[in-house]
Amino acid sequence: MYCDQCEQSVKGGCQVQGVCGKGPETSDLQDQLLREVKVLAYYIEKGGKPDEELDLFIVEALFSTVTNVSFDDARLRDQIKTGAEYLARVKGSLSKPVANPPDGLTADPDLHSLKQLLAFGLKGMAAYLDHASLLGKKDQEVFNFIRRVLASLLEEKGVEELIALNLECGKFNIRAMELLNQGHIERFGRPEPTKVSTGTKKGPAILVSGHDLLDLEEILKQTTDKGINVYTHGEMLPAHGYPGLKKYKHLAGNFGGAWQDQQKEFAAFPGAILMTTNCIQRPSEKYRGNIFTTGLVAFPGVRHIKHGEYAPLINKSLELGGFPANLPGKEILVGFGHDAVLGAAEKVIGLVKSGKIKRFFLIGGCDGAKSGRNYYTEFAEKAPADSVILTLACGKYRFNKLDFGEIEGIPRLLDIGQCNDAYSAIQIAAALAKAFNVGLNDLPLSLILSWYEQKAVVILLSLLYLGIKNIRL
Repeated sequence: MYCDQCEQSVKGGCQVQGVCGKGPETSDLQDQLLREVKVLAYYIEKGGKPDEELDLFIVEALFSTVTNVSFDDARLRDQIKTGAEYLARVKGSLSKPVANPPDGLTADPDLHSLKQLLAFGLKGMAAYLDHASLLGKKDQEVFNFIRRVLASLLEEKGVEELIALNLECGKFNIRAMELLNQGHIERFGRPEPTKVSTGTKKGPAILVSGHDLLDLEEILKQTTDKGINVYTHGEMLPAHGYPGLKKYKHLAGNFGGAWQDQQKEFAAFPGAILMTTNCIQRPSEKYRGNIFTTGLVAFPGVRHIKHGEYAPLINKSLELGGFPANLPGKEILVGFGHDAVLGAAEKVIGLVKSGKIKRFFLIGGCDGAKSGRNYYTEFAEKAPADSVILTLACGKYRFNKLDFGEIEGIPRLLDIGQCNDAYSAIQIAAALAKAFNVGLNDLPLSLILSWYEQKAVVILLSLLYLGIKNIRL
C-alpha cells in the first residue's frame, strides 16, 4: 500500500496501514476506481457519448476516494462494477475504434507531482459538486472540464500544460463552490449572525456531523414533536446561521468540535450520531452501535442508511435516552457569510479608512489531527486588537470559544462557514478590493491556512488561480 493524499500520512505516504484507518485492499480499490473514471473520460473524449447519469457517477466516484469518506470494500466494488457497465456503454457508442488508453505514468517527479495535484484537486471539486447536485445545482461546463482533465491524466503532458490545468481546476472549483452556495441560499435562506449554544438539553439526542445540510434539514423535519434534540458537530456548525434550519426549535446547539476529536467526543455523546460526508474516523467500540453513515460515507460494521430514511437513527436516539439534565455552555457566533459581512461593508470600510481596523486575517482550513497543535490558537490570541479575524472550516475550533470583543459593533471574529464557504471569503475580498479601488493583493488581508485533504487542495488551486498572494500554509 502507498497512499500520500492527505496531511496525516506518515513519512510522505502510508505504506503498511493508513493512519486514517484505511487498509491496503481499500486503498487499492480506490485506486482502481480512480483509474476507471480516467478511462471512462478518455473514451468519452475520443468520441464516446456522455450523459448526466454518467457525469454524476464520475463525481460520486471521485468523492468516494477523498480521505475519510468510504472505507467499505463492498461498496467500492459495487461502484467499480457500475463503472464497468458505464464503460461498456460508452465504448459501444463509439463511431470508430479507439486505441487503448496509455497508463499516464511518468518517471519525472515534477510531472508526477503535478498530475497528483490535479487528481487531488478534481477529488476535492467533486465533493462540492456532489453536494450541489443534491440541491439541484449543476453546470455541464464543469462536468465537461472534469472529463477532459481525467482523460489528460492518462496522456503525456508537459510542466507548463499541467500547471495551466491545475490553475484551470482552481477556476472551475470557484464555479462549483458558487453552485453550492446558490443551492444553500435558495433552499435555506441567506446566513445571518446567530448565537449557538454549546450546552446540552435534557432528553434524547441526535448528533449530525459532516457537511450535508439537506440531511440535517430532513432529520429536523422527521424529529419534529418527538422530544428529540438535534445537535451539530464539526463542519455542520454553520447550519445554525441559515433561517430555514434555525427555525426548528429542537436544533439545540453544537456539541464537540473538529473532526479530529470525534472519537473522544462521540464516545461521550449519549445519543445517535450521523456522518453525512467525509471526516469519519474509525469508530471505537464505545459508540460503534450508535453511529450511522449516509450518502457516500461508509465504514465496515457501521450501519448505512439512505438519504431521508432516518427511522433507525431516530429510534436509536429514543432508545439511548440522551442527556439526563440541562448543562449550560458558551455561545458561539456564526452566520457571517458574504451577504451578512457586505451588509455592513460601509461601516467596515469606514473603520478601515479611519485606521480602527488595520488588518484582516483569514484563519481557515480543516487543520490536522496531531495532538498539541496550537498554532492557530496562538495566532488568533496574538492578533492585534485593531484586526478582524475571518474564519471557516474546522480550524475555527482552535479558537472560536475565545472572546475577541468588537470594534465599534463589528465582531472581531467572523465565522464565514464551512470549507466550501471559501467562496464567501473570496466574495468579501473582491467587494472590499472594489470599494477601495485596489487589487486583491493590495488589501490589508493575510491568509493563514492549515489544510488536510483534497477539498483543501482545490481551494488552494482556486486561490492561486485568482493570483492571491500573502498566503501562509
